[in-house]
Amino acid sequence: MKITVAGTGYVGLSVSILLAQNNDVTACDIIQSKVDLINNKKSPIVDKEIIEYLEQKPLHLKATVDADEAYNSPDYVVIATPTNYDSEKNFFDTSSIEAVLSIVEKKCPDTTVVIKSTIPVGYTEKIYGQYKIKNMLFSPEFLREGHALYDNLYPSRIVVSYPKSVPALKQKAEEFAGLLKNGAIKKDVQILTPNCTEAEAIKLFANTYLALRVAYFNELDTYAEVRGLNTRQIIEGISLDPRIGDFYNNPSFGYGGYCLPKDTKQLLANFNSVPQNLIQAIVDSNRTRKEFVAAQILSKRPNTVGIYRLTMKANSDNFRQSSIQDIMKILRGEGIRVVIYEPTLKSNDFEKYPVNNDIKSFTSECDIILANRMADELKEVQDKVYTRDLYSRD
Repeated sequence: MKITVAGTGYVGLSVSILLAQNNDVTACDIIQSKVDLINNKKSPIVDKEIIEYLEQKPLHLKATVDADEAYNSPDYVVIATPTNYDSEKNFFDTSSIEAVLSIVEKKCPDTTVVIKSTIPVGYTEKIYGQYKIKNMLFSPEFLREGHALYDNLYPSRIVVSYPKSVPALKQKAEEFAGLLKNGAIKKDVQILTPNCTEAEAIKLFANTYLALRVAYFNELDTYAEVRGLNTRQIIEGISLDPRIGDFYNNPSFGYGGYCLPKDTKQLLANFNSVPQNLIQAIVDSNRTRKEFVAAQILSKRPNTVGIYRLTMKANSDNFRQSSIQDIMKILRGEGIRVVIYEPTLKSNDFEKYPVNNDIKSFTSECDIILANRMADELKEVQDKVYTRDLYSRD
């Protein structure tokens, strides 16, 4: 098969590599530097398996910024462009998807388009028919940041959906699901081919449940900290119940990243006139957690607060929507000097916060150091560190 993938972020690059094991794949992006890295078998993002596969595996993969080259008669076009949440419109910004659809309409309208970007519930059915594109599918991704290719190689499930109004496209959905499965190492994987609107709901409800779990254990930790209780003992006691499980239960400064903040807000917007309490509570809980952490720091009356990593997870280079940034804003608003240690930053400042990437100098100038996840290089100054990390994971 000849496949074009629009976008080379976590989703686009991981699916490009997965499919390029058995198909001719062209990854299309608008940033030349990313394209150059990929063509030189270097990853533009931090992901262990992506780095390994680009360097070591025989892949039928090339990258380009040339739309004429990318959209020259592909069998499939996979759209994996970013859809950020627009707080003013109370909706995902889907303009990047529509930009690709306009190109496909002009250059290869007979291809099969597979949207992998996260979208609002009902989007595919709404957009289908607005373009002269016969075949349009939606396939949600369920990837962890920093483990995107791994989660494609060992998928929990494969979901490829088709519009309810075009039942004949189920065959195309099954065919594309087969391409994803053929690239995976794990072969015992369940394939689902629901209608598009149900698949869109699967994606948003799945991520909102994960956000709920983060919020739950964070509120448990807030209670324990205020009451002077041992959070670990409580979590270990309840997590032995198999219905709860000992996973995804490590307290943090709040959920952040590419997916959970925007997906929870989008699902809340999709509820619209549908009765609900829980979804709103999840969004509110995350804000409350960040305010609580900031209040705990302010109560110690520091002059300078250090932020150890803007990234919120180990082995990641992404700090978009990281919860620590909201905490930083609260602290700065109260007149606290905030200094950042973030080795992935090459400049001396980040949004007018000073950056100090000499770890010894950084730790010595700070009264308190906020670390969402503890690290070995902080152990010598552990008495300065404020963290809620219990298990060094999640």
